[in-house]
Amino acid sequence: MLALLAPGQGAQTPGMLVPWLDDAGTAAALRWSAAVTGIDLVALGTTGTADEIRDTAVAQPLLVALALAVADRLLDDADRPVVAGHSVGEFAAAALAGALTAETALTLVRERGRLMAAASAMTPTGMSAVLGGDADEVTAALDRHGLTAANVNTAGQVVAAGRLDALAALAADPPAKARVRALQVAGAFHTEFMAGARDGLAVLAGSAPRTDPVRTLLGNGDGAVVRAGDDVVRRLVEQVARPVRWDLCMTTLADLGVTAAVELAPGGTLTGLVRRAMPGVETLAVTTPDDLPAARAMLDRHAVTTSEPAPSWRVAVAPVAGTFRRTQTEPGTALAPGAPLGVVVSNRSESAVEAAHGGVLVEWLAHDGDPVSPGQAIARLHPLDADTALQLRGLPARGVFA
Repeated sequence: MLALLAPGQGAQTPGMLVPWLDDAGTAAALRWSAAVTGIDLVALGTTGTADEIRDTAVAQPLLVALALAVADRLLDDADRPVVAGHSVGEFAAAALAGALTAETALTLVRERGRLMAAASAMTPTGMSAVLGGDADEVTAALDRHGLTAANVNTAGQVVAAGRLDALAALAADPPAKARVRALQVAGAFHTEFMAGARDGLAVLAGSAPRTDPVRTLLGNGDGAVVRAGDDVVRRLVEQVARPVRWDLCMTTLADLGVTAAVELAPGGTLTGLVRRAMPGVETLAVTTPDDLPAARAMLDRHAVTTSEPAPSWRVAVAPVAGTFRRTQTEPGTALAPGAPLGVVVSNRSESAVEAAHGGVLVEWLAHDGDPVSPGQAIARLHPLDADTALQLRGLPARGVFA
């Protein structure tokens, strides 16, 4: 099984689009992305300075546009890689999973970047990488200085975020055996300093078109498999002010049995993390069109493909690894969209299992107390007829309907 990864802010470099403009398909996709966002992404990605493309309002749509353009040259419709993205890369992943159109993802990212840039200008904040050190001691140091672990990337790599004076104090007195390195970002992303940006994005995202993913999509807030389009959009909004847990994403990739990972351009950061945390997994970072044949070959060797039509029934799946605790719902029961089926209890949280579309419960595929893995089928449901669906949509999506 192959994972397709989309990088986050900080991966951009001056001139990163130059080699891609020689590829006609990618160049056309980039020009379309520029038209969708109203930002001259092609010029910024070729002649823009480091300072110009560091601007949050530019960097975010630039990165997502490139990831989507490259994926379009790499993927066939039948390919079924697991997809995940770091920070703003989750928007590209959501589009690649089929939950959003490319145009919707780019529009949301344009507004996300604009709103986060505005939020960053309100208070002098920033981010610093904390490399090495004991995890408990790093956490204690961040708490002592009033900082947030905005990115937990892997063991020994945490990104602290908060006020600049607090970050300076952390750098002056780092945890034992740890180094603190300031990052070139505009503000304290993925913290409550971004609450205004989160709330602003929520207004637009509420009416954004969405569908349920057709490829396995991981949420970067907790590494869970996300199956419902509404949940995808909710998570994209919340992650603006919520820490990124890339470490948990890699745990889920391992639980799913991923054997290879391809990072979309401008690749390198995420595949480096995978190599350290998931030894034995084959990796490839796509940086130029010359990397596409090798990436396609890797996808052919590792990815699951299917051309079978969708079944007339649906399944509810486990979002994370853990122990399944089911409700007492009996087969034959009609469930409203969003009705609970149980929870998966892991060593880090409890994650709800829901009948995202509703339906008639046909059978339980996992029993109370069973260990389950991410994406494992929990229950099989038959779609409701139109009249019943309309009736149930008028009722609260909780509990059981006979």
